[in-house]
Amino acid sequence: MPRKAEWKSSWSNVSSPPPPDPVFLATATEIVLRAGDIQLRGQASGFRIDKKGTIDLVTEVDFECERMCREILGERFPDHDILAEEFGGASLSTPSRFRWIFDPVDGTTNYAHGLPIFCASLGLEIDGQRAVAAIYDPSRRELFTAERGQGAYLNGRALHVSDTRALLDSLLVTGFPYDMHRQSSEIVELFGTFLKTSRAVRRLGSAALDLCYVAAGRFDAFWEQHLKPWDVAAGALIVEEAGGRLTGMGGEPFNAAVPHLVASNGHLHPHLLATIEQFRSRKRTD
Repeated sequence: MPRKAEWKSSWSNVSSPPPPDPVFLATATEIVLRAGDIQLRGQASGFRIDKKGTIDLVTEVDFECERMCREILGERFPDHDILAEEFGGASLSTPSRFRWIFDPVDGTTNYAHGLPIFCASLGLEIDGQRAVAAIYDPSRRELFTAERGQGAYLNGRALHVSDTRALLDSLLVTGFPYDMHRQSSEIVELFGTFLKTSRAVRRLGSAALDLCYVAAGRFDAFWEQHLKPWDVAAGALIVEEAGGRLTGMGGEPFNAAVPHLVASNGHLHPHLLATIEQFRSRKRTD
């Protein structure tokens, strides 16, 4: 796999440790590819679907993928922490410098309905910094990967964000939370604001793929609220290493533990943040 992109990533101006051990990316890639195989087998054979909330689904495939991930990581890196969607965080007696963050099926609602927009997403943090990422879309056989300071790739080909500079020329993407039916007003109104100020807005149902598509230049920017760390940990690094920018929705530094973000090609970022702030200012005075 290529090791160096042709542009400087967002890490290039920051004093940072050497690139992660290659075994970490190899392991992350192996796990998401295995998860993709499990997902496709489940589609072919059928699977049980349960509910975690009113409209929040979980399938037996989610659990099978997560068990597989935990088994591999537990065997190879027994002193590493693991945070994943279905079984939560590992409890080690001593906190680790290494934390793996896994979403076994990002886009479970799509998956449960037979819509082929879903993936497995795995990121590794070292000393709190995003270090390694792998996201695999088995329907399209697209493997997105990144290592800190080494660029981002799709099936081994270097990625770079788009060069779109005007919001009116942009194709945006967003997502909605599972409790949308209880708090839809502000989210829908902001969605409508961006509909009026961009070329178009899409909603795919997989935050990890949304971020990958920003990195690949397919989308110019992405925003969403009410996210979880496993939704964004891997995709955030892929965007950064493709030359993009991430912040919170108020412009604060991005943190995967904070449940909202804006990801863009960088050129559009000030326009996106200004649009959000103007929208919120109007809401405060209404």
